[in-house]
Amino acid sequence: MAEMGKGGTAGKLAISVQKRLTRAQEKVMQKLGKADETRDAAFEEMVANFNKQMTEGGKLQKDLKAYLLAVKTMHDASRRLQDCLADMYEPDWFGKEEMDALTEEMIEKEMDNNLEDTDTLWLDYHQNIMDKPLTSLDSYLAQFPDIKARIAKRDRKMVDFDSARHHFSSLQKGKKKDEAKIAKQAALLEMAAPSWAQGLISAHQVAQTNLSFNQAEEELGRAQKIFEELNVELQDELPSLWDNRVGVYVNTFQGLAGHQEKFHGEMSKLSQNLNDIMTKLEEQRELKKDASAAAKTGEGSRSEGTNHSESASSAPKAPSWDPWNAVTNGSDGDLPPGFLYKVKAVHEYAATDGDELELKIGDDVLVLAFDNPDEQDDGWLLGVLEAHWLQNKDTSAKGVFPENFTQKV
Repeated sequence: MAEMGKGGTAGKLAISVQKRLTRAQEKVMQKLGKADETRDAAFEEMVANFNKQMTEGGKLQKDLKAYLLAVKTMHDASRRLQDCLADMYEPDWFGKEEMDALTEEMIEKEMDNNLEDTDTLWLDYHQNIMDKPLTSLDSYLAQFPDIKARIAKRDRKMVDFDSARHHFSSLQKGKKKDEAKIAKQAALLEMAAPSWAQGLISAHQVAQTNLSFNQAEEELGRAQKIFEELNVELQDELPSLWDNRVGVYVNTFQGLAGHQEKFHGEMSKLSQNLNDIMTKLEEQRELKKDASAAAKTGEGSRSEGTNHSESASSAPKAPSWDPWNAVTNGSDGDLPPGFLYKVKAVHEYAATDGDELELKIGDDVLVLAFDNPDEQDDGWLLGVLEAHWLQNKDTSAKGVFPENFTQKV
């Protein structure tokens, strides 16, 4: 059994080698112009389109994977920047708690009824591109190797068909010469052989010629059938595959654009939160600078007054007069109920709700106590514009406003 197996393998190997030699000989003859080649211009155009399509798809797949890697790199860089900001942000700076929440990726965002944070946004963006555009493209390109192999097989079978066709044609041309030769030889044999043997000799020679001719004809039929089956299949598949490229590219880039729009839209909201915190921090810093400058001015005035205290003490002290003191030191009816102190607006504030107070730079505001202290939010005061109170003597226009937009006077 082992010997038979070896013999069978050796036989298959010999047949395979013989086929390669026959194809090589046929290609040489065709290149030398000594044998015609089966050509199909329409099919060759299909193959050219196939190769172009496969190259473009491979490049798109490569670049999409590079884009995914860039998204991951940007995610890592964004996370390091947030960690750096969290380490740098000092405890006494404005918005420390909000900044911690932002950098710890705990900001609540309503999206598809789920709470998501910045880290989740990055991960979802990466995963969505991988699951949809890239997976779809991978499936599209997975069919190319099989079709490419069948195109190569079709080319080999075409050479086999051409070789069988040329061999059969050669035998067909030589048959007439052989028949004439056999007839001549038979005439000579008939003269030398007994009459009873002459017919047998002639029949044997004709049978040998016909056997080779019939074998070549059968081989040509088999080669033609195999080639034409492959050829017809590919002529149906290649145009369809070429047309499908449009839908694949549309789905890939449309899906990518949709995920980009969603991701950047959500990230812009987080970026706006960060920008708001930074803006308020800068405003607080400016307020502290103004307060510090005012304090230094006051210290200078007190120092100058000390230097001249001996000469000033001998003179009668003039009573100081302040228009505000004139109001605050008046009767209770001149002050709004719950009055605490007075502030001046140093920044404009546009009210965003009905219970908020609109401020313009320079407005004087009378700060009032909340009826319910629990209603007061950190960093917010309740008050009424002094001009409104002096004119109307009512607090109907009172509202809340951010404390850091004002200074005490």
